Amino acid sequence: MIEVPEVERVRVLLERLGEDELIQRLDSFLALNEGLETKRGEDFIRVSILGFLEGLLVSLGVRYPGNEEIKALKEEISRKRAELDELFRKPAMQNLR
Repeated sequence: MIEVPEVERVRVLLERLGEDELIQRLDSFLALNEGLETKRGEDFIRVSILGFLEGLLVSLGVRYPGNEEIKALKEEISRKRAELDELFRKPAMQNLR
């Protein structure tokens, strides 16, 4: 399994908030991605996992408005996902600039 440190941080937050159903969804998502790094590449799987974590945090932000920990973690994960996502964007064609 690919190491994504943010997974554990989100899991701890979910445990603290008592969001057991979301922990189960997170575990299921991670299980679905297990072993795909050889087919899709590690960075692709990281982007996928970070995107899933970002979605969880968006949902948590709606449930717990004003929670600064959720907001800060979401911003950090969004930034990291966007940076990795750039690796998969096709470069602009020179003649279209």
